[in-house]
Amino acid sequence: MRRTVAALLRKELLVELRTLQSVPGMSLFAVTTFVVFHFALNRNSVEGDLAAGILWVTLLFAAILGINRLFVADADQGGFDGFLLAPVERSAMLVAKALTLLGFLVVLELVAVPAFALLLLGPSLGGELPGLLETLALGDIGIAAVGTLVAALAVRTSARDLLGPLLALPLLLPIVIGGARATSPLLTLAHPTGPPARWLLTLGLYDLVFGLIAYALFDFLLED
Repeated sequence: MRRTVAALLRKELLVELRTLQSVPGMSLFAVTTFVVFHFALNRNSVEGDLAAGILWVTLLFAAILGINRLFVADADQGGFDGFLLAPVERSAMLVAKALTLLGFLVVLELVAVPAFALLLLGPSLGGELPGLLETLALGDIGIAAVGTLVAALAVRTSARDLLGPLLALPLLLPIVIGGARATSPLLTLAHPTGPPARWLLTLGLYDLVFGLIAYALFDFLLED
């Protein structure tokens, strides 16, 4: 299975490098949203709950762009049929797609987080960066698990561009809530503290539950 996952992941990354269909759009959306907030709020900086909410909601909607494109090429160009005919474990596609989406999210945040800090935070994150990275990592894993499951379900329908976000947003809402609650203390400029352990545990549990659900259901979603 490792070789299958590696081959599929390599294919996904090469396709993205050649077409640049997902990551540039996700990154541009996030940066543009932060620019809009910068001028709309008319503040020198934001902090606490407001800053955390802006960051996580922006990352959520940027992630939706990547989720919507995750299986489109496979559905339109016969990738599903070729994979089903191959003598490999079907869960390999789930793992490869989830890792692909996870990679997209990491690249997105490499662009979005510095832009967020520059446009909306004022002072740099400094010593709170490790806690923020930990929270973002847990959030990314959950988004990758839920997003891959939703994308596999929506791509088989005629209204996939509409159905994908409608299914993903309610399922991803707990990740946004947990991520924002865990991030809010980090973005309190006066007396920053580490992310609360209970919200990190909540994110980890949600990741585990939906990872198992995606693994259990994915084989059935590949069938016509």
